[in-house]
Amino acid sequence: MSPKTRTPASKKAQVLRWRDGRWSKAPDALSVEEPLEIRLRGRNVAVTMRTPGHDEELAAGFLLTEGIIHQRADVVEIAHCQRGTAHAGNTLNVFLSADVAVDFDRLTRHVFATSSCGLCGKASIDAVRQHFPKLRGRARVSIPILQGLPDLLRAAQPAFSQTGGLHAAAVFDTKGQMVVAREDVGRHNAVDKVIGHGYLQSLLPFDRHILLVSGRASFEILQKALGAGFPIVAAVSAPSSLAVSFAEESGQTLIGFLRGNTLNAYANAQRIRP
Repeated sequence: MSPKTRTPASKKAQVLRWRDGRWSKAPDALSVEEPLEIRLRGRNVAVTMRTPGHDEELAAGFLLTEGIIHQRADVVEIAHCQRGTAHAGNTLNVFLSADVAVDFDRLTRHVFATSSCGLCGKASIDAVRQHFPKLRGRARVSIPILQGLPDLLRAAQPAFSQTGGLHAAAVFDTKGQMVVAREDVGRHNAVDKVIGHGYLQSLLPFDRHILLVSGRASFEILQKALGAGFPIVAAVSAPSSLAVSFAEESGQTLIGFLRGNTLNAYANAQRIRP
């Protein structure tokens, strides 16, 4: 794989701050947001706004949850484009094994996607719903373990501490040990990055693990989690109605409002024990 992107997740800026009845100049930290173009066999298949860093993981996670790649041997190399200088750091080439068939018409993110909308450009709900098997795993986690996860995730968010403007996702085992955490300006990108990490490190499926996201739980996050085999998905904020129905149908345990000493179980609560 190519070296990890060195672009920082935050950058300094001068702002005018209104305090105590007057303006003053002060330094501030901004979350970095730049486009990433993902290419397969020389063809552009996705452009998404993201926070630079761990781009290889983002691409691998995206392709896995789109159903394009399935096993570690499917990807030979992921490398930033070296031709030219203007967009070289924001263009990623994914080299697949020769025996991997790609149906380019089936790819659903052909157009620009903002960092806040992982589904922008999806042609229909049928195109959004990928076909991953229903989960039947018996992984279980205790409530005390779950309640300790948000603090562990928060401690793994250095860029958020500087900017206050990044989402995060993390993978934990059912004993509360963190496997990986990633930050990004987009919720779905952070999830793609942790899933891509698991793919590139041959850790999938995450069938005895928990996916924790720092914001709300959307339909796409649940779908991506299903593609990586997560039996348990937790969010510090609310789930959407479509996320709840998807979790019920797919056999996923869905937890929302995981804060302090409280949590809500929205689907398949049998995996949660006191």
